[in-house]
Amino acid sequence: MTGEETTSYLAHHLALAGRSDTLFSDDAITLIHDTARGYPRAVNNLAVQALLSAYADNKSIVDESSARAAVAEVTEE
Repeated sequence: MTGEETTSYLAHHLALAGRSDTLFSDDAITLIHDTARGYPRAVNNLAVQALLSAYADNKSIVDESSARAAVAEVTEE
């Protein structure tokens, strides 16, 4: 996927979950996309880990630091 497609992909999945508000910052989406190289399964895995990281840090939005923590968690394995 392209960067724009990744953004739309995440928005679509969040809409399916009933969320229409912004949950990912632009820089977090860019980092997720670049790390995942646009592969949907990798985007999903990183997005879920980034959401968990943001929740653990009591953040209302996934920012770049949450996305970096997700990248570290996923690529560590």
